[in-house]
Amino acid sequence: MNVSVIIKALNEETNIARAIESSLEAVKIVGGEVILADSLSSDRTVEIASAYPIKIVQLTDAADRCCGAAPQLGFQYCSGEFIYLLDGDMAIDLSFLPAALKALQDDKGLAGVGGIVQDMNLDSLEFASRAARAKADLKPGEVDRLDGGGLYRRSALESVSYFTDRNLHAFEEFELATRLREKGWRLSRIDRLAVEHYGYEIGAYQLLWRRVTGGYALGSGELLRAMIGRSSFLETVRKIRTLWTSAVVIAWLASLILVWVAVDGMLQRAVISGLLFVAPFALMSLRRLSVSLGVYAVTAWIVLTFTAIRGLLRRRVDPRAWIPSRIVHDSTRSTSSESIGRISA
Repeated sequence: MNVSVIIKALNEETNIARAIESSLEAVKIVGGEVILADSLSSDRTVEIASAYPIKIVQLTDAADRCCGAAPQLGFQYCSGEFIYLLDGDMAIDLSFLPAALKALQDDKGLAGVGGIVQDMNLDSLEFASRAARAKADLKPGEVDRLDGGGLYRRSALESVSYFTDRNLHAFEEFELATRLREKGWRLSRIDRLAVEHYGYEIGAYQLLWRRVTGGYALGSGELLRAMIGRSSFLETVRKIRTLWTSAVVIAWLASLILVWVAVDGMLQRAVISGLLFVAPFALMSLRRLSVSLGVYAVTAWIVLTFTAIRGLLRRRVDPRAWIPSRIVHDSTRSTSSESIGRISA
C-alpha cells in the first residue's frame, strides 16, 4: 500500500459518502487504502460507509472520543507508507495526492505536506469569521502545522512515537507538528487545492454549544497541559491565539470585579463597569465590520476561556497506549472505478 487515507468521523451521515467516494477516487490514482476511524457514531455513518470497499474501525468506549483519538485510531490499523488525514465533512481534490507525494519525494526533510483548504459553507458566522482571519498557516509555503489535514510520511510519524495525542479535543495537528519539528522535520503547504470543507450547516451559537458539549472547547487547556515540560511550551503559548484571548478575557473579567471593589459610588461603578463590559463587543464589531460577528467573537472567547480552564485540569492518559477499538467492517478488496461506480449507482 502506498497511501492510507484515514477519515475521522462522528455522526457524519450527511457527509460521509462524499468523503469516502473522493478518497477512493484519490487512492485509485496513487494506490492505497481508505480507513474510516469512527468515534462510535449514533447515526447512519457506519451503515452508509459499510457499502464501500474500505476498512471501518471504531472505538469501543465513548469516553475515548477526542479529535486526537480518531486519527491515532486509524493509524493503529493502517499500512500505508504515507498517511493522509481527512475529516468526515471534507472531500479530497483528485490532483492533490500526486502533487503532495512528489513534494515529499523531492524533499526528504519534509514530514508532511498540506494544500489549500476551501471552506464551502461561509453562511455560518463561525466559518465566515475563520475566513476573515485568513491564518498564515493555511497559506502556501513552509508552515508550523497542517490544520485541515495533510499527507504525512510514516517514517516521520514513527520517529515521534505516535500520530496524534488521544487526550486532545482540539489542536491535535499543532501538537503533532511540535513533536515533528522537535525531531528536525519540516512541514509545507503547496499551492494546490487539497480539500473542500463543508462544515456544519447550523447556526454559529449552536456550533459553539456543540463544541462545548462535545469537548472540542477543552482543547486549548488540554494542549497547554500536554506541553508542560516540553521545549515547545513557550512556542505554544506564543502561537495559540485561544490562550492569548483567554488571558485577555480573564483580565477583562477581573477588571469588572475590581471596579465594584475599588470604585466608590453606585452610579460610578455602574457606568465604568458598563463601559468596560460593552467595550470588547464594540471594538470587535468595528474590527469585523459586523455587529453579529463582533458579538459572536467575544461570546466565543468567554465560553472558550472557562472551558480551557477545565481542559487544563483534565487528567491525561499515555498517548502511546493502544486505543481500545474493533474492526467493524473490512472490504478493502478493490478500489477500481468499476466498484465505485456500482456503489454510486
